[in-house]
Amino acid sequence: MTRAELRKAAQKKGKGGGGRRGPAAASAAAAAGPGKKRFIDYPRFGKTGVRRWLPSWKLVFSVFLLFFAMGVGGVFYLYQTTEVPNLKDLVNNQNTIYYWADNTEMTRKGETNRQIVELSDINPTLQNAVISAENETFRTDSGIDPKGMLRAVYNMAKGGETQGASTITQQYVKNAYLSQEQTISRKMKEFFITLKINQQKSKDDILKGYLNTSWFGRNANGAQAAAQAYYGVNAKDLNLCQSAMLAGLLKGANYYDPSKPANHDRAVERWKWILDRMVITHNATPEERAKCTTFPEPIAPKASSNMNGEISYLVDTANQYVMSTDKSITQQVIDKGGLKIYTTFEKDKVDALKKAVDDVKGENLDPQKRPNNDTFVQFGAASIRPGDGAMVAIYGGDGVENGHFDNNANAGGVQVGSTFKPFVLATAMQTGVQTAKDSDGKPKRISADSRYLADDMSEIRKPDGSLVIGDDGKPYRQKNEDAGKRGYVTLRQAMQYSYNVPFVQLNQDVGGPAVADMAVQMGIKRESLADPKTATFPLGTSTISPIRMATGYGTLAASGKEAEPYSVTKVEVDGKERPGFGKKDPKVALEPAVADNVTDVLVNVAKNGTGTKTNTLGRPVAGKTGTTDQNKSAWWVGYTPQLVTSVAMWREDPNKHDRESLNGTGGKESIHGGDIPTDIFTRYMKAALANEKKMDFPTPQPVGTEVDSSGAPSTATATATQTPSSAPTTAETQQPTQQPNQPQPPQPTQGSGCVPGVDCPPTQPPTHTPKPTASSCIPLVNCPPNPTPSDTSGGSTKPGKPTPSSTGGPQAGGAAG
Repeated sequence: MTRAELRKAAQKKGKGGGGRRGPAAASAAAAAGPGKKRFIDYPRFGKTGVRRWLPSWKLVFSVFLLFFAMGVGGVFYLYQTTEVPNLKDLVNNQNTIYYWADNTEMTRKGETNRQIVELSDINPTLQNAVISAENETFRTDSGIDPKGMLRAVYNMAKGGETQGASTITQQYVKNAYLSQEQTISRKMKEFFITLKINQQKSKDDILKGYLNTSWFGRNANGAQAAAQAYYGVNAKDLNLCQSAMLAGLLKGANYYDPSKPANHDRAVERWKWILDRMVITHNATPEERAKCTTFPEPIAPKASSNMNGEISYLVDTANQYVMSTDKSITQQVIDKGGLKIYTTFEKDKVDALKKAVDDVKGENLDPQKRPNNDTFVQFGAASIRPGDGAMVAIYGGDGVENGHFDNNANAGGVQVGSTFKPFVLATAMQTGVQTAKDSDGKPKRISADSRYLADDMSEIRKPDGSLVIGDDGKPYRQKNEDAGKRGYVTLRQAMQYSYNVPFVQLNQDVGGPAVADMAVQMGIKRESLADPKTATFPLGTSTISPIRMATGYGTLAASGKEAEPYSVTKVEVDGKERPGFGKKDPKVALEPAVADNVTDVLVNVAKNGTGTKTNTLGRPVAGKTGTTDQNKSAWWVGYTPQLVTSVAMWREDPNKHDRESLNGTGGKESIHGGDIPTDIFTRYMKAALANEKKMDFPTPQPVGTEVDSSGAPSTATATATQTPSSAPTTAETQQPTQQPNQPQPPQPTQGSGCVPGVDCPPTQPPTHTPKPTASSCIPLVNCPPNPTPSDTSGGSTKPGKPTPSSTGGPQAGGAAG
C-alpha cells in the first residue's frame, strides 16, 4: 500500500473506533511501512504533533545546498556577463539644455573640459594626494569596501540618501556609468565591475582611469582639465600644495571650490588635512609638507560666452532647485549632459529687471569720479508670482564676464533692516500679544490701530513689565533714527514712518520666537534668521536672501497662502521625465484677514510713507523699505496682486568679503531703501506689468482689537513734548537739498494739545477707517496729514544681545528704515 492508502486505512479505523486517530493507530500505520517514498518528505511521515511539521536536518541541509548553488551560479553568471566599459567610451558627453518659461531655448551647457592623459603626465604629488585623501590602502586592497556597499544598499532600500563609493576602484567604476541613478541593481553592477576591473587591470591603470574621469568642478572632468581650470598649468606641472587643493575637490567641488566665498574656509581646512594625511601615509615628507604654508589660491574661473549677463545666475538657480528636488541629480550629472531643464523664467521680465538695475546704476554711480564710494556696489533682486511661487526673474549680479560669479539673488549675509517689521505685525495680529488676554486666557489679537510709544531712546519692557537689560547691566533704550518725541502712535503710523521703538516693544509683547516661527511659516528659511531672543530681532538683523524675502511678502500678497518658490517646471534625463518638479500646493500661513490687513498697512507705506517713489507706477502697491545701521544695506520689498519683487543693495569688497557702508554712494550722504532700491523696483514693475490689468488688493476684513501698549493715554488729551536738544538728526534734515522730494516725519509741538497723527484736527480726506476712539480725531481719518519721511537707518549690524543706550548712543543689533 502507498502512504496515501495507509493513511486512509488508518483514518477509517479511527472512525470505526468512534474517535480520532489515536497513538495506537499512528503506530500501526508507521509499523505498516512508509510505502513508496516521496521526493520531499514534508510533512514528515510517521510523525505526530509539532514534529510532523518540523523539517528534518537532511531537508534543511538540502535546501541550503540548493540555494547556495543557485547563488554561486547567479554570481558566476553575472560576473561573466558584466562588461567593463572602455575609457574612450566614457567621454561621450551631451548637452544639458535650459528653456525659458515659453519653452524656447535659453542656453545649453555641454562643452565639458576633458583631456585624457597618461598617468605619467599627472604629477605624482596629485596621485599621492588623491590616494591619501580618498583611499590610503588603494595599492593593496581588493577594490571593494563590503561595509560601505551594504550600508549604501541598506540606505537605498529604506529610501534614505545614498553615499559615495568607498574605494578609488569603486569611484572609478561609478564614473564609468553615464547614468547616476541610485538603485540596488546599479549597485550590483558596480560591485561586479569593480571585482572584474580589480582582477583585469593594474592599480596604475585604475588610478589613471579614475583621475581622467573624476569631476573637479568648473566643468572640468579629469586631472588635466582641472589643473588648467584652477591653476592654468598642465597636470604634470602641479606642485604639492596645488595637488592637495585639487584632491580636496573630489569630496564635492560645489562644497570645496575656494573661489566661492562660502567655501573658502572649509577648502583651506581640507587642504591642510590632506597635507597632514600625506605625511601620515608616507606620501609626503614632513619637510615637503612644511613648504606649504600659504594656501594656493586658484585663478579666476573662465566664463563661457553662453553664460554671460544674467544667464549664469538663472542656470545656477535652476541647478540648485533641480539638485535639491531630485537627490540623484548632482552637479556632475548635470555637467555630463543629457538633461532638458524647463524653467519658470520669463525672458522679457529678466531683461526688464536687468535694464532697471543697469539704468539706475548708470544714473547714480560713477566709480571713476567716486572710487571710494561707488565701487563694489552690489544689487540682488527676485521677482515671484504670489500664490504660485514661480520665479519669473532674478538679478544675480554684473555677469560672469565681468568677474562676478556669486548669485546675488540668493545671497546670504545681507541684513534686511525694517523690511522685517511686517512679520512682527502679522504675528501680533495672528497670535496676539502676551500683555493682554482674551476671555479664554489666550493672548489678545491686536489691530493696526493699537498705539505704541514712539519716543526716541525709550526703555523697552518684557511682557511682565520688567525692563530689558543690556549687556552692561543697565536698562536697554531703543533708538529711532531721529531724536524726536513722537508720543503714542498707531502701528500703522509706526510702519509708515518706520519707527523702531514701537516694533521693538511689540516684538517683546508677542515674543521673538513666535515672530521667528511666523516668518518661517511665511516662507523664510529658519537658518537665515538671527537670534529671536535679542531685543533688536524685529529690526531686521537677519540675513535673508532676496528670493526668500519675495517669498515671505508673496504670502501677504496671496492673502496668507505661502507658495514655495520654484524655478523649474520639468526635467528630462535622457528623454525620461523625472517626477517632483513644478508648482507645489500652497500652504495657509496666515488667516486671509490678517494678511490683507498687513497689506493694507503696507499700501499706506507705499502711498504715504517711505515708499512714495512707487506712486509713479500708477497702480496699487504695497511694500516696505529697509536700511540697516551704518548704511550697510538698503532694501525695498513690494508687491501688486500679480507680482512681488524684492531689491537689495549693498557694498562688498570681493577681496575681503566684508560689507562696507553705502554712505557717500552716488554722491549722497546716505542711501535709503526708499531711494535707489525703490527706483529699481518701480522701473522694473512698470515694464513687467505693462500688459497686465490694474488690480486692487482685497478689502481687509476686521481683525483683532485695539490693544494699546502700557502707558498709552486712555483719551486723546495727551501731549507729546520735545526738548530743544532732541531735534531730528537724519541725513535729510542735515542736507535737505539732496532729497527735496522726501518730506519729514510729523514733528510734535509743545502746548498744542494734540499728538500729530493721533489726535490733531483734520486737514485731509480720510484714507482709512479704523476703529473709532474716544479722542477728538480718528487716526489717519480726520487727524492732520503727516509729511512723508525718508527711509532711515537706526541700528548696528551686530545681532547680539542688546546694548544699553541710556546715554544716547546707538542701539545694538538693530536695523531700521
